[in-house]
Amino acid sequence: MGTVHHHQHSGSAALSMRGHLGRSFPSSHSIASTASPGASTPNSWSANEWLRGTPNTSPPSSGLGSPELSAKLLAEDGSVSPVDGSLDGRGPTAAVIAYHNPQILVNVVDLNEQRVAAWNSAHLPIHEEGLLKVVRIARDGTLDTIVSLSRLARPVEVKARQPNLVFSTNVVEAIAEADIIFICVNTPTKTQGLGAGSMADVSAVESASRTVAKHAKNGAIIVEKSTVPCGTARMIQDILRHYRPDTNFEVLSNPEFLAEGTAIENLMHPDRILIGSTRSLAGLQAAAVLKDVYAAWVPTARIVTVNTFSSELAKLVANTMLAQRISSINAVSAMCEEVGLGADVDDVSLAIGKDGRLGPKFLQAGVGFGGSCFEKDILNLAYLARELHLDVVADYWLAILKVNEDQRHRFARNVVRELNGSLRGKKIGVLGFAFKDGTNDTRNSIAVHIIKDLASEMPQEIAVFDPGCAPDDILDEIQKIGLSQVQLDRVKICSSWRDCVQDASALCILTQWKQFRGQQLGNTGGAAGKASNPMGNGLAAHAQDACFSEMGIVGLEKLSWQEATTPSEDPLKRLKPLPPCPADCSRCGASPNMVQMHEAVDWVEAAGMMQEPRWVFDGRNIVNHIELQSLGFRVKGIGKGFHSS
Repeated sequence: MGTVHHHQHSGSAALSMRGHLGRSFPSSHSIASTASPGASTPNSWSANEWLRGTPNTSPPSSGLGSPELSAKLLAEDGSVSPVDGSLDGRGPTAAVIAYHNPQILVNVVDLNEQRVAAWNSAHLPIHEEGLLKVVRIARDGTLDTIVSLSRLARPVEVKARQPNLVFSTNVVEAIAEADIIFICVNTPTKTQGLGAGSMADVSAVESASRTVAKHAKNGAIIVEKSTVPCGTARMIQDILRHYRPDTNFEVLSNPEFLAEGTAIENLMHPDRILIGSTRSLAGLQAAAVLKDVYAAWVPTARIVTVNTFSSELAKLVANTMLAQRISSINAVSAMCEEVGLGADVDDVSLAIGKDGRLGPKFLQAGVGFGGSCFEKDILNLAYLARELHLDVVADYWLAILKVNEDQRHRFARNVVRELNGSLRGKKIGVLGFAFKDGTNDTRNSIAVHIIKDLASEMPQEIAVFDPGCAPDDILDEIQKIGLSQVQLDRVKICSSWRDCVQDASALCILTQWKQFRGQQLGNTGGAAGKASNPMGNGLAAHAQDACFSEMGIVGLEKLSWQEATTPSEDPLKRLKPLPPCPADCSRCGASPNMVQMHEAVDWVEAAGMMQEPRWVFDGRNIVNHIELQSLGFRVKGIGKGFHSS
């Protein structure tokens, strides 16, 4: 959990931020009780093997936008102008609330001391692009700095900001001081009992709610941030009334719509913020308070207020429909591969994506979707439909998972088939283990399912390399899939792409890391495009107001990057030094290998390192197949009706 203190108010707001992005350490704030939706669950519900084994929702240990800078210099005499980096007293979840509003103190609390220590260190427990910088600014504060740029009429002083983000284990104190309490705890799929393999386990939500009920002050607003079944807000309200029958609390639903790998961008520039409340006057007033928090940087037109049940259901439906699009285009990819006329799923995606009613997003065919959210939320939604006796609806949603499962198996079958029906005596390289690029989240990754299928063929070796995942995290996930010791001994975790590629007969690209596109292959135009002017019409016309927000300071950084000869994470020199690590810090000890980990694959070199027949099975369609074929590779992509042989 966490608390938020407003320096201009007499109270504070608490923000319960336990692991809603991720998993480095197990949550310690949960109990064994379980909420069940009813006794009408069919006996056959958990009979299907493919419904079992869904992942825990806790993530593994495993850029900011470019807003137009509207700043005006206050001083008229050419002297250094003061710039106050504060906002107007509002802001949202954890680091981002604190980041956007230095006047609010955010306390993030958890009972797990190891996790809290990681959040207070130089090595955060999860990897997310841009997260460390946001945390450093809010957690550590910043330094006074003077910015001199050619496009500024005069030097600008950006004043220091004080720390306003605290990570601690002081759960009770944080709750007692809070005006707003966010509950952000794990809601994994149940593994035992009623609804096992499909129903969400809300025991951690129950436990957190009891703690809140015992210690929250009168009038505190309770916000469920976790992905939960419909009706959870009512359950929280019942718990609050049980412990505090004479105290008024309002419970809101405020689901997160973050995509791992781009979570900071999603937080800074959300498509929408969804707030669910009761339709009573008190509920609407509570929703207005939370809306005001987000309005610090989110346009009010993007803040949607609905009833509580609609908000809870919308989260599940959003993920399910996104997964539906992926399974739909993957079903098409299977048809393209079998049609025998050279059909290409990328062409089909391009054609249908031009339809304004459909759009191009989530129409990229691949080996399937993984991660902790889509499968869990689809199962949850289907379970709800089954409980409502809507079996046809439940079967419809579950078919999305069936297509996804078949896509994985079909990929593995193709590998075996193209290697003459046997992997014995052959080394298979797996490039990519994280369920998507930009994150080190290994939960329910596609790779672990493919590795299981390949291991059943008893190859000489399965070599695995991922530039974003710790080897221990990869091995931990592989050990959970039920391989025999003989099979497990054949799996090797590599520290570089060269170790993975050396003497391999085939490579399977399972995560779309840009490093796998290669040093000499692929389109590099995107990187050049990012160097364009982020200020649009330029700063000079607007440089008359010195009241910078943090987003305004980001604009200053963009200008500074354009003029800098050497790129820097801190172009304005405002960040404080990171806290020192212990002498035996394992994360620091791994840092010398970072260059090797992030080196792009040299496919020319790789061609000389592999064994015949040098197959590349591109499960993400990210490499240039024609160029690889010219280097002597045999290439098979997803949804391609032709390949070299």
